[in-house]
Amino acid sequence: MTTKIAIFGVGLIGGSLALCFKGKPGLTVIGHAHRPESAIKYVSRGVVDQATLSVEEAALDADYIFLCVPVGMLENYLQQLSKLPLKPGCIITDVGSTKASIAACAVSLDIPGVHFIGGHPMAGSERSGVEAASSLLFENAYYVLTPPPGVPEEAYEALQTLLLHTKAQIVRLDPERHDEIVGAISHLPHIIAVALVNQIHAYDSEDSLYSTLAAGGFRDITRIASSDPIIWRDILLNNRSVMLRLLKDWNEEVSSFIQLLEDSDGDGIEEAFHEANGFRSQLPERRKGMITPLFDLHIDVPDHPGIIGRIATELGDQGINLSNVQIIESREDVPGIMRLSFRQENDMERAKILLQHNDYTVYV
Repeated sequence: MTTKIAIFGVGLIGGSLALCFKGKPGLTVIGHAHRPESAIKYVSRGVVDQATLSVEEAALDADYIFLCVPVGMLENYLQQLSKLPLKPGCIITDVGSTKASIAACAVSLDIPGVHFIGGHPMAGSERSGVEAASSLLFENAYYVLTPPPGVPEEAYEALQTLLLHTKAQIVRLDPERHDEIVGAISHLPHIIAVALVNQIHAYDSEDSLYSTLAAGGFRDITRIASSDPIIWRDILLNNRSVMLRLLKDWNEEVSSFIQLLEDSDGDGIEEAFHEANGFRSQLPERRKGMITPLFDLHIDVPDHPGIIGRIATELGDQGINLSNVQIIESREDVPGIMRLSFRQENDMERAKILLQHNDYTVYV
């Protein structure tokens, strides 16, 4: 007996889920597309078994339906599905980074014989689209499931079992608790990064040295400010009440630093850094999360013609995938600093060993 999995939104997340399921015994993956060329691409790239432009056809007799569309579109899709003759026992889930509102929508619709269980795979990539999809995306990441009250335990266990194919670690949370936690560890940092970049942008309009000297570290710590504006508009408005509370708490933290500086309280400043260092040192270093980790190496390179190509060739000959290359500094009298970026930690570690073996000075 074949289990049918329908995926709406075959991009980075939806496509990666499809690749986790496709080819497994007894599983068939159907992808929904809005354009014929997209449907052809999904199948030709081997991401899904079949693709269709029809919502009805994709959902027909589906045992599982994954809604991998932006947060702002989730309720619309759920409403569309509520009007279709879905298979009894069908499980609908999503991958949005906010959970309370979609859970409330599902409860209000109360689709007979169908179970909604919210989901949030806490993994991502600096790339987007089905071209970036990978069956390894969720491996060793947390995958949060947020079943609303009344969902049968056997339905939850069935979805949990299916998701074992992702090799993620499943965590069960209430939708509201999820939104509080993710709001603090992901949504709030995005707001802070955007505000900080815009503040420096305002200074730079008066003095261009701000942007000149902001290369390197400042660019790295604020990289999430480059996230998709439309997606983040929908996420923040969807989690509005939580974010307002978190921003008030953040204002209190900032105010405390203002007070420390006004009082010239060196001991207080030192204690604040000690406290932050202590907590941060306890955080998992290399587990996947919502904010994509950087896998970077820095090496000293002489300012010689062809050096960049030679290093790239050395890595390529060993099958090491290089994501990006940047020369941070290069002058005639000092070595340049080359930053090599990798999408996978394993590639970074292999590159480090290879480059050290070839007598390059490598910094992590």
